[in-house]
Amino acid sequence: MFTMKWVTGVAMLACASALVGCQGGADEAPRAAAGTPTPSGAVTGVPTPTAGAPATSSAAVDPLLSGKREVTITRVQGSGKPLEISGRLEEGGDTGGRILFVPTPIGGDRYVIRAFGVKDGHPANDDPSCWQVNGLDIEPELTIGAVVCDQDDPIQRFTIIAKGDGTYAIGSETRFLQHLPGNGLVLKELGTSKLNTTFRFTDKGPADREPVN
Repeated sequence: MFTMKWVTGVAMLACASALVGCQGGADEAPRAAAGTPTPSGAVTGVPTPTAGAPATSSAAVDPLLSGKREVTITRVQGSGKPLEISGRLEEGGDTGGRILFVPTPIGGDRYVIRAFGVKDGHPANDDPSCWQVNGLDIEPELTIGAVVCDQDDPIQRFTIIAKGDGTYAIGSETRFLQHLPGNGLVLKELGTSKLNTTFRFTDKGPADREPVN
């Protein structure tokens, strides 16, 4: 009889120990692995983007729009002669105007377009002028002239839109630079019309001019 009670007591003690072990394992929560979503939805172990990181702009990926290259600009649908500017922006007028341009980003997808003469040793050719919408023109067709550069002047700010085939559309506000027979290059609202004038930029070297003091 004594032996039977001792065996029964040992069995009960073992069962109690096992029950405590099972309860302890059930109460212990499993540890989350690194990178597992937390209840809030955040993922641990993954760096978050830095606030205020600069976005990639068209100028950052297109050297011709970086402000560091001189280019000639040619109308794709035109005669193949480069644009030039003296009094007015025109196509291959051979007036001795400036034919080298530096589209320079000023933020917000806007550019000032600086104009230079050929590098022939004449110091005036190294002093830039800039494209500007002619304020004396009458809507709906506006022309572009060359003036002293002032990037804070809204009418010297232009949009340049890459078309994906090595060509660009040039605009100002809601107007686009278009070629009209008999009137040349004008800034015009498209309305329901299709954009019929695009331009090709040809790299002519670094924009490293030293302007006249």
